[in-house]
Amino acid sequence: MREQFERTALLLGQDGMEKLAAARVAVFGLGGVGGYAAEALIRSGLGAIDLVDSDRISLSNLNRQIFATHDTVGQYKVDAAAARLAAIAPDAAIRKFPVFYTAETADEFDFTQYDYVIDAIDTVSCKLTLVRQAQAAGTSVISSMGTGNKMDPAALSVSDISKTVVCPLARIMRKELRRQGIRHLKVVYSKESPLPTVDRTPSGELPPEGRRAIPGSNAFVPCAAGLLIAAEVVRDLTGVRGNGLGI
Repeated sequence: MREQFERTALLLGQDGMEKLAAARVAVFGLGGVGGYAAEALIRSGLGAIDLVDSDRISLSNLNRQIFATHDTVGQYKVDAAAARLAAIAPDAAIRKFPVFYTAETADEFDFTQYDYVIDAIDTVSCKLTLVRQAQAAGTSVISSMGTGNKMDPAALSVSDISKTVVCPLARIMRKELRRQGIRHLKVVYSKESPLPTVDRTPSGELPPEGRRAIPGSNAFVPCAAGLLIAAEVVRDLTGVRGNGLGI
């Protein structure tokens, strides 16, 4: 066992580390949630990861996204992420997909090759397509619900979509999934009611007519959700669940 992962191996054991090294995980969305999930997995010893995001890093990402720095502004998120992850774990197999995942691009991905799929994208229709495609392939999937307009990372929880409360996004997802015959989905969601935000955008402009207000965010709730997701993926892949006192 390489020294880099020896502290993790003390918890997961040799068998757990070998399972992680042999696994491939796809992360859809590299924002505040997905970025932290991806890095935590690589730091844990994951052997292969696919990074899927069509966006470029902007200045407004600096307050919460782990791959966003002034040096990476303007870069594709998948490029910045791949460079950082490769610097952490040079032996990891990292593939980049600067693709906006939708029903139209879904066929570009073979979900049977993945051991786990992380849904950290924002659009409901795309999330539904992703969940449906992963479950149809028999691939484990975990989905991030809303972290915008939240201030309390301790209100985050791992649950089945059928048991979620308060979260507006989870409510919409639950309803739409049921329409498609899907009643179970592992999610990370917040029991905190969304906070109201000011009516103006961060630049001082009012949102365009017909557009919803930009959600507020911070450096601690999205990242906490991403770390919860990574923890769940590691525990599911290795079978090491802990002492039962946590989530």
